[in-house]
Amino acid sequence: MAAHGRPALRDLFDESPTPHIAHPPRTHHRDFYVATDGSFRESGGGLGAVIETRDGTRVARVATPDTPPDNNVAEYRALHLGLDVLAARAPPDARVGVLVDHDDLASNVNNAVLAANHPNRRPPRPFSIPSASANHWRGIQARVNGFGELRAARIDSGQNPAHPLANAPTQYEHVNRELDRCVLPEPPERTVAGVPPPSRANRNGGSRASD
Repeated sequence: MAAHGRPALRDLFDESPTPHIAHPPRTHHRDFYVATDGSFRESGGGLGAVIETRDGTRVARVATPDTPPDNNVAEYRALHLGLDVLAARAPPDARVGVLVDHDDLASNVNNAVLAANHPNRRPPRPFSIPSASANHWRGIQARVNGFGELRAARIDSGQNPAHPLANAPTQYEHVNRELDRCVLPEPPERTVAGVPPPSRANRNGGSRASD
């Protein structure tokens, strides 16, 4: 799955579909990557987030208990939290890659990106937001519009590094005591003869290209 020696979040993002938005060659030039996950249990759930720069430097990790009414709401709360944490540590013109393991959430985020770039700010597809997540969705939209560029990729739950943080927040509560970092990524590496690297859509015969 991951290429040897490449940062985990960056590699996951490059290799995963981004609903409604094609993966151009420059996709891997994100400045920051944020992976989030939310869990729901009758006994209480949790929210998790992992943030890295393009060169793999860890910016922050978050693991916090939460009591969402269901798993869908947990996912929206987790992304809202992760984007808030990133916004406090990244410049406003940052290019951000979001990784979530929730299909509708990834789709809605990219739909919001396309709406922000539309002359009438109209999404190409209607949003489908859980009613109990309406406030967090507004917060997510504000964060999406606050960065220089953003897009979301859909990853498998088993690949999501935020998954254990969300599912066992008390076990991982030590990550919240890590020193706060305000880290800028290294400049993008130069490509040979000015030819950009192949996009994910051109890998493996293009069989996994996104919409």
